[in-house]
Amino acid sequence: MRLMKNGSLGRFERGRDEESRSVQAVHGKTVRRKILEPFFESGSVRIYNADILKIDAIEDDSIDLVVTSPPYGVDIKYQGYDDSIPYEQYIQFTRNWLSKIYELAKPDGRLCLNVPLDKNKGGQQSVCADVTVMAKEVGWRYHSTVIWNEQNISRRTAWGSWMSASAPYVIAPVEAILVMYKNRWEKARKGRSDITRDEFIEWTNGVWNFSGESKRKIGHPAPFPIELPKRCIKLFSFPREIVLDPFLGSGTTLIACLQTGRAGIGVEINEAYCRLAEKRLAEHTGELSETSV
Repeated sequence: MRLMKNGSLGRFERGRDEESRSVQAVHGKTVRRKILEPFFESGSVRIYNADILKIDAIEDDSIDLVVTSPPYGVDIKYQGYDDSIPYEQYIQFTRNWLSKIYELAKPDGRLCLNVPLDKNKGGQQSVCADVTVMAKEVGWRYHSTVIWNEQNISRRTAWGSWMSASAPYVIAPVEAILVMYKNRWEKARKGRSDITRDEFIEWTNGVWNFSGESKRKIGHPAPFPIELPKRCIKLFSFPREIVLDPFLGSGTTLIACLQTGRAGIGVEINEAYCRLAEKRLAEHTGELSETSV
């Protein structure tokens, strides 16, 4: 089942004979290739249990907005992913997936990328700056940066040299949301926005103040609060457009899609997190997935 370029809210178009397989020529021979079926699909949202670098079930030039928070490379204990890889390897991984979603985005497609300003685990690294450069190198164009003030400094544990100029650590208790676009910033089609006057005034201020999300409450080691994707979605897309989260995690971006009337696609490599996202979506829609037996 393949999402077509004219995907719309409430249903995903199906290409002829593509529900289970496609035909591809390889070295002059016809090969029948399985098309990845969604792990979960309900109305306007779907989940793929897959690696974003390998998935072929989403058409190029089909996504209006990407909203995501990728692994940070700070040794978070994800299931099925090593978040403690060397920084150079992390940056190469970032380059690869940024290039992949660039191909999936429409010419006027946009990217809202939640990353830390920096990190000190395993050595001081300028994560936000490095990821920005990497995104521009693969083709993304820079628009702006939103500073997300999580209003949470209780996690502060690293001070460096305590009360000494010897080697203190300076750590900002904020994260960044990089706002980028593919080829053109102004949208090609004219849609009707659903953002209110007060929301627009508040959210176009580049400092957002709201709390983070509880790991224990959600059951995921690095969830972001629904306020983050909701703001990105309403500010940077029209209703009925298609939103992608290539690192779906606990499913928050798709919940925001349901709440704001967008079509949503989530890609998540870990099956346990797919099931968590499915459960959370079912709680919000009152529906059970056909895959739940």
